[in-house]
Amino acid sequence: MDDTTGTLDEALERIHVSGPERDGWLSNHAPMAVEALVRHGQASAVHRWLDRYGPKLEEMPVAGAPVTGRNWHEALGDPRRVADWTAYFERETARAPWRDVLATWWPRLLPGIAAGATHPVIRVGHSVRTLLTGEETAPRVRELAHALGYWAARHQPLPALTPLDLVPLVPEQSGGIRERFAQLTGFPEWPAQPGRESAGPEPAHREPVGPESAGPVRFGPEPASAEAARSALRELVHASTHRYATHAHGEPIMLVHAATAPNAVLRTLPALPRELWAPSLRAAWAASAAVTAAYAPREAAPVPASAGAAPDAGELFARAAAHGDDHTIKFTDTALDVGDALAFSAARRAIELNPPVF
Repeated sequence: MDDTTGTLDEALERIHVSGPERDGWLSNHAPMAVEALVRHGQASAVHRWLDRYGPKLEEMPVAGAPVTGRNWHEALGDPRRVADWTAYFERETARAPWRDVLATWWPRLLPGIAAGATHPVIRVGHSVRTLLTGEETAPRVRELAHALGYWAARHQPLPALTPLDLVPLVPEQSGGIRERFAQLTGFPEWPAQPGRESAGPEPAHREPVGPESAGPVRFGPEPASAEAARSALRELVHASTHRYATHAHGEPIMLVHAATAPNAVLRTLPALPRELWAPSLRAAWAASAAVTAAYAPREAAPVPASAGAAPDAGELFARAAAHGDDHTIKFTDTALDVGDALAFSAARRAIELNPPVF
């Protein structure tokens, strides 16, 4: 649904004077949260939310040497060049349609989907959703440029991994996400072998890293078409959202990304050439699996009693907005995309477990 109030564009203009990170490398969640607030009928809360969140933000770093079509390889993954990257994408989206810029850069950036704890790709997903469903205003196109610039500056390929049936949780679940990702040894191949079925919890010392739902999830053969890849990606989003309902207690902030990152990719697919859909699935699977391995608890909690309750989307999102936590808002937004009772129960877990802002 397009924003007829002008609130989203006003909010983005406020946000774009700030950089994509704060306090070293914590992500600026404002553009993602305000897009979700506006989309779900909470536009009246946006500026109040920004007034509360804004003092945390820092100015965009000073630009250095321009990124160009010739030197971008050397600047890729250099967070000191974030202002240079942002300016580059602002120039690119000014001279060419944003879809063309996205199609060129998506395969270049996709191997670094873990960048910034997956926040850049999530920011891209929110931006693309707005551009696909509403007017292509200057602040919205500029938001895509900022999101792509952040991704390029923080580009972080995952470690070289050996395909395994099962991946243990990382040995030391402490420290930041970069330290945890450095301990990864492998992922199950996505999708798994034809006919293989995830059958629930493994022994305590080893847990399937794939974010299976409360019931078994059957993974088919390698997608034979772009539509098959999109269906598999949709299944991954559903499974990882459901899994939050029983595993969020392990790390309720970080585990939201196991669902919101692949959902950002799913939201972006309609703007991409279809030949990029299967690679997008594989990257989304790797990101979700990595976050799960790094932060999931070894024991699941019982499925919440609220999993059988009749969902009310408007009421649920209003609760998330009143709660105010950026991750909770974004996860609830994804849970509404999934749309079933267990997903709504997972969103209620986020509201319960994450510290409220208001």
